Amino acid sequence: MKAYLDWKHVSFAHPLFFLLLLVVPAMIWWQYRRTGKDNPSLRLTTLWGSRLTTATGRAQFRPVMFVLRMIGVVALIIALARPQTSNTTENIDNEGIDIVMAIDVSGSMMAEDFRPNRVEAAKKVAMEFVDQRPSDRIGLVIFAGESFTMCPITIDHNVLKEQISAVRTGMMVDGTTIGMGLATAVDRLRNAKGKSKVIILMTDGVNNTGLIDPLLALEIAKAYKVKVYSIGVGTNGQAVIPVQTPMGIQKQMMPVEIDEPLLRKIAAETGGLYFRATGNASLEKIYGEIDKLEKSSVEVSSYKRYAELFFPFAMIAVFCFTLELALRYTVFKSIT
Repeated sequence: MKAYLDWKHVSFAHPLFFLLLLVVPAMIWWQYRRTGKDNPSLRLTTLWGSRLTTATGRAQFRPVMFVLRMIGVVALIIALARPQTSNTTENIDNEGIDIVMAIDVSGSMMAEDFRPNRVEAAKKVAMEFVDQRPSDRIGLVIFAGESFTMCPITIDHNVLKEQISAVRTGMMVDGTTIGMGLATAVDRLRNAKGKSKVIILMTDGVNNTGLIDPLLALEIAKAYKVKVYSIGVGTNGQAVIPVQTPMGIQKQMMPVEIDEPLLRKIAAETGGLYFRATGNASLEKIYGEIDKLEKSSVEVSSYKRYAELFFPFAMIAVFCFTLELALRYTVFKSIT
């Protein structure tokens, strides 16, 4: 019964038969004219007419036969059009990419040259990027004075986005350890099975701490054939940064210092690219470019199974025509 009610998945094998429905209004018009001619008035002056009361009362139900005929015709036309319900099965074979986003969360990422600040802008574009990569396994590493894996590479993007939302500055010792951030991201991809391994490394500063030198982390990335797209975040010149002072948090102008030569070197030697983001729009554009450069291969095989629904309509047509004939030659049989 559900198949007959779910018309969203019903199609017709021979829809041209619905043109026959144009006959229905013509049949109704013809019946109307015929009924008018076949019912002349008759005046009776004797009690003999009272004997026809039963027949006359029965005659007023004669239109039931025409209604049955119309229902039968419509049901027959639907049956001829062959209604079918389809059930589609899809087999998805994808060759995904393993990606780790390594995001700087040092205190300078609170700079307000991005809206509302660098770290919030980075979180927004990261979540939009995740939404565009449904078949990829993606992870998240954050770093400041040390590095930390917020989320291992996963296909469960809802969990990943929850972890991205939880990112904030002050989660670890302040500083900028690009080497440890890169090395931790490489470690997340070391045993990955995707067709390629990619790191999106985002920072707004210069490596100034950490146990692993950035050039050593670069060699590790090359050894594991990891491609790095590096992004320098920050406007040109100076940016407003909230700074904790004895008088409370105050906003100060601070110079923007990004180790672009290092980021270029990391990207070039791993087969990636270096980008510079100076605002929200440029950061979104960069992620869009990376999305285009790293495309997953997804093959979808679709199978459709059809179930015929014409039989009940054919049975309705047979029932209506049979009942009409039965009534015509029994209950409503003309009296001569």
